[in-house]
Amino acid sequence: MSVSYMTHPLIKHKITLLRKTSTGTNEFRKLIEEIAMLMGYEALADLPTADIEVETPIEKTVQPVINGKKLAVVPILRAGLGMVNGILALVPSAKVGHIGLYRDPETHLPQEYYCKLPEAIDERQVVLVDPMLATGGSAIAAVDFIKARGGRKIKFMSIIAAPEGVSALMKAHPDIQLYVGCLDRCLNDNDYICPGLGDAGDRIFGTK
Repeated sequence: MSVSYMTHPLIKHKITLLRKTSTGTNEFRKLIEEIAMLMGYEALADLPTADIEVETPIEKTVQPVINGKKLAVVPILRAGLGMVNGILALVPSAKVGHIGLYRDPETHLPQEYYCKLPEAIDERQVVLVDPMLATGGSAIAAVDFIKARGGRKIKFMSIIAAPEGVSALMKAHPDIQLYVGCLDRCLNDNDYICPGLGDAGDRIFGTK
């Protein structure tokens, strides 16, 4: 089981700005993207490389490049979309899939409405992204979908998480790598993260 909690001061600073009710839609969107990029830098530190020969203005040299099938970035719709460009800024050649889930307002259980993944998903490093990890239900379902289609190398990135969600996800899928920007206190009676930042999807897209 691998859970990494981000400690970089820039990530902490930007998450604090996310939480503020006075942070508007445009700024919120930019912060989500920036945090995703900073977290991605940490999460992708173990990407495999291979040496190739290149010619500089001075001489030929052997230097490393990322090796293997292109990365797959998979946002959980809709809030996960806000994190995609942050990862693509680091790895522009990455393929992008989508998993559509919504939380039933009565049962709070995840319901699937869409799943489209890049081809050869079994050969790719998959980075699954969702700003919030609350109960863990949507995250568990999304990992289930990826594994059912052959995906095996899975990293999950969440900007804010509740202890309950971390525990549930890692119990269901102990073989994945989880990266958390900030671990919050708990879930409230409505399964919202406390202190949290509200509904990330609504704040990214300016909806209620």
